[in-house]
Amino acid sequence: MDRVIEQGSLFGSASERLDLGDGEVVYLPGFFEPTDSDRLFGEVHATTGWGQDLIKMYGREMPIPRLTAWYGEPGCVYTYSKIQMEPQGWTPALLEIKARVEQETGVGFNSVLANLYRDGKDSVAWHSDDEPELGPRPTIASVSFGATRSFQLRSKDDDGARHDLQVAHGSVVIMRGSVQEAWQHQVPKTSKPVGARINLTFRTIV
Repeated sequence: MDRVIEQGSLFGSASERLDLGDGEVVYLPGFFEPTDSDRLFGEVHATTGWGQDLIKMYGREMPIPRLTAWYGEPGCVYTYSKIQMEPQGWTPALLEIKARVEQETGVGFNSVLANLYRDGKDSVAWHSDDEPELGPRPTIASVSFGATRSFQLRSKDDDGARHDLQVAHGSVVIMRGSVQEAWQHQVPKTSKPVGARINLTFRTIV
């Protein structure tokens, strides 16, 4: 499993590629210019219909430790952790971001899961985006605005392989191939003082 730094791939900045066997993760820092990143953070934060769903753990219902929203084309219903999400209509900011990541990936996305990590106490536990609605070997583009947070990956095999990306303001992580089948990812809590982070994971419901 190779970790490669590629120079000058986008806006003159470096990209980082994780070769994960039959899958690939590409990290593009500085994908959005700083002024665009600041503007889009503010627009998405203000115009998204955030909510906090409940998840059942150990027989108890508990609020998930972040705010979420689901946007997409009509009929793009998504279910994860037994939470069924009906799509809200696209906002201008989300459509602008979607167009940019579609141009980069060559994939037409029809939905996005928005996550708002309000501070270091908000997180998402180990999981794979392998729901049936996403089809086999999906390409997922994960856009981040706001505070830098750790994005960790671990192999589902017993080899103990792990990677840690520090995803920054205006960056994109592209996951494709067998990543969801063979790997899990998480955004862990942190005791360090950090500001809010918005994460937008663009997907294709099939």
